[in-house]
Amino acid sequence: MPEAARTAAEIEERIARRRESLAVTLDEIAVRVHPSTIVGDAKARAAGAVDRTVGKAAFAVSRGAENVRAQLVSAEGGPRLDRVIPVAALAVAVTGLLVLSSRRRRR
Repeated sequence: MPEAARTAAEIEERIARRRESLAVTLDEIAVRVHPSTIVGDAKARAAGAVDRTVGKAAFAVSRGAENVRAQLVSAEGGPRLDRVIPVAALAVAVTGLLVLSSRRRRR
């Protein structure tokens, strides 16, 4: 419909609809730029990043534990003594060194 053929009432109605549309848009913008919304969004992004990092770390630890278990346990489920005994001896030696070191520091 050409502009000249519109009545004053149609033009006023169109202006009113545009004002309502602009008011809704401005309200949405006001919510998006409100400090609490920005802080909430930043917290959500940070929490998501932490969750992803924790998930990756948990997976890596689980995979590492499975690798260690595969090295120390045979396919039948019994301990592989050729590998368990040196690891146990190393653990005892490290623990002994830590105990001796802490005793020397106390003196």
